[in-house]
Amino acid sequence: MGVVNVTPDSFSDGGRYFDRDAAVAHGIELARAGAAMLDVGGESTRPGAEPVSEADEMRRVVPVVAGLAAATDVPISVDTTKAAVAAAALDAGATVVNDVSAATIDAEMLPLIARRGAGFVAMHMRGSPRTMQHDPSYDDVAAEVGAYLRVRVDAAVARGVARDAILGDPGIGFGKTYLHNLTLLRRLPEVAERAGVPLLVGTSRKTFLGRALGDAPVDEREEATLATTVWCFERGAAMVRVHDVESSVRAAALLDVMTRATPEGVVAA
Repeated sequence: MGVVNVTPDSFSDGGRYFDRDAAVAHGIELARAGAAMLDVGGESTRPGAEPVSEADEMRRVVPVVAGLAAATDVPISVDTTKAAVAAAALDAGATVVNDVSAATIDAEMLPLIARRGAGFVAMHMRGSPRTMQHDPSYDDVAAEVGAYLRVRVDAAVARGVARDAILGDPGIGFGKTYLHNLTLLRRLPEVAERAGVPLLVGTSRKTFLGRALGDAPVDEREEATLATTVWCFERGAAMVRVHDVESSVRAAALLDVMTRATPEGVVAA
């Protein structure tokens, strides 16, 4: 999943693709690099971020979704917690809703997704982006995150969302400490089993990677991001959400070849 941030304040590339044409061009580049999905968001969810209005978010997101839908065949997801924004993005050509609140903020989100036959990414988050890093604590982070995702998946299915259209996201960096994030990655198969659906994992350029590398700045975290891409795929993740698509696509291709290698040669896919 390639990230298309149409925001002035996202932690990694805030403002770089805030212009509609720049965002569409960037999404096309990600598609050409091999992205299996493009994730368009108009509200930053970095720690401490302030919310934006429904009208502003819609104004940012919808033209980009429409532009990408016209320019590429790659499926598009809209990263939003607002049902009205999701509806407008689906009208413009998106087919998946990626909700960092797992559809807990807007009661209309699950009925909308079910009604439109859209895909759904349910993510775990403690609090809101503005408050989520205020001393998060868990008794057992992997068990609790997995159980929460199962509850949200079951809620979505109960409202009519197809189970095979749902991905769970453990929400790396969303209300977790450095050690919580590492624990979730180490116990990823357990989280997936508890969630009951395949996982989407987003680690790209995040703060915990910088810390693991001795406080490396955002633009020096690509190798760490790639390492977690390989780690996640090796442990059963269905998709990763990244800013640099090409390196992750190439890594996934190599993993696929290695998986199919035998003493007699590489078994056909």
